[in-house]
Amino acid sequence: MTVAANEIASLSFEQALAELEKIVAELDSGKTDLEQSIDAYERGARLRAHCEAKLKEAQLRVERIVIGPSGPTGVEPAEF
Repeated sequence: MTVAANEIASLSFEQALAELEKIVAELDSGKTDLEQSIDAYERGARLRAHCEAKLKEAQLRVERIVIGPSGPTGVEPAEF
């Protein structure tokens, strides 16, 4: 893993989402040069993937809660 990947992996969902929102605002402003925009886009893509993984983890935790400790009577995905 690269330093950037390790750093992103250590972020909470909220931290990663906040940084992703900041990157989107910077890119939307058009005030960054091409190289900075590409770097920001690449980091944003890694942040998005991290957020998606965190949401999937949360979904699986909720599904386990819905199933309950007495065992499943059927498996239904959690709806968000």
